[in-house]
Amino acid sequence: MTGSSPGPETALPLSQPLRVATLASRKPTRFDLKPDAEARALLAAVLEISAVPEFRFKGELRPAGKHDWELEADLTAVVEQPCSVSLAPVITPIRETVRRRYLADMPLPEADEIEIPEDDTQEALPEVIDPGAVAVEALALALPLYPRAEGASLTEAVFAAPGVAPLRDEDLRPFAGLAGLAQKLGTGDTGQS
Repeated sequence: MTGSSPGPETALPLSQPLRVATLASRKPTRFDLKPDAEARALLAAVLEISAVPEFRFKGELRPAGKHDWELEADLTAVVEQPCSVSLAPVITPIRETVRRRYLADMPLPEADEIEIPEDDTQEALPEVIDPGAVAVEALALALPLYPRAEGASLTEAVFAAPGVAPLRDEDLRPFAGLAGLAQKLGTGDTGQS
């Protein structure tokens, strides 16, 4: 998860870094990120999609106890991606509530291999929390993996070297013909005991 602002080598298309030490400790800090067309184009390029015609990330960062913080925001966006079958443009509306808990006393992993905690909204409290970075991450996670245009369907692709019979999907299903074979062999109920 991304809570802290990136280093100078990483430029995010959307950033609003908030230094935790300067935040009000008794009331929420509200934010409303609505990037302009240029920032949305950069966001689309970073996410390797066609376009982000609409985007808004509105919420608040509020104190939770003495040292912890909670971020809660509504992500609303419209994205355009190429269809995974036909490459035709696919428009997808996205609406999600995003939650993060930043814990001051969260133990850092010590082993080479770690288990993912049940609550994936928790992370260690950084010096700077960037709602823009959280928004970019949330949108990346919300994107459809295989967008499909209406009416687009996969057809069987058949490839083989010249003079060689192509291997078809049906050839790779060893049990597909067993029902027909059973009928031919007459293994049905014959009434004998």
